[in-house]
Amino acid sequence: MRLVVFDVDGTLVDSQADIVASMAEAFDAVGLDAPARQDILGIVGLSLPVAMEALVADADHARMVEAYKDSYAKLRLSKGASSSPLYPGARAALDRLQAQDDILLGVATGKSKRGLDGLIEAHGLNGMFVTRQVADFHPSKPHPSMLRAALEESGVETADAVMIGDTSFDAQMAHAAGMPFLGVGWGYHVPSQLDGARAILNDFSELDDALNALWAD
Repeated sequence: MRLVVFDVDGTLVDSQADIVASMAEAFDAVGLDAPARQDILGIVGLSLPVAMEALVADADHARMVEAYKDSYAKLRLSKGASSSPLYPGARAALDRLQAQDDILLGVATGKSKRGLDGLIEAHGLNGMFVTRQVADFHPSKPHPSMLRAALEESGVETADAVMIGDTSFDAQMAHAAGMPFLGVGWGYHVPSQLDGARAILNDFSELDDALNALWAD
């Protein structure tokens, strides 16, 4: 069996509008101006407490995290699937992979369990992923804990697994776990930041060939 682990925000779904809006709410809750959009997108993938600390050193980070979560949950409830739309070709790629008897799918995300469960429900992805690793139960990326847990839950060896993501945190996490990494070029970090990527995908139509090339080595 082989395991394909996806990052979520910036890889499977484009959630930047709600991320930026919720971060503005978080900063407003402690009386601070929000950072620039690009600075906010630069920390996507980190667990929220770590992300807040990276954006502002001296603030009530716990209050900011709660304000962010509350805002994001409200946006998701009001907007449904449009809160975090799937990137073009993402659903078709997931369906193709799930249909293969020798491939298992998983996710490793900085989202909370509540956030990931809501997204999966909104997009009708229940039953798609055999392992779901979220920020609630692990150190923040790039610590390899999420990937180690995904391997243990799926029973797949590291050499038969791959991490797919859009940020340097994903790349570093995969490297720390000893797992191959495929980058995507449509996410929140530029491809030049994805050190060690075996390939950079320009769209989901390239995923199958990239996986075949990876496992042919």
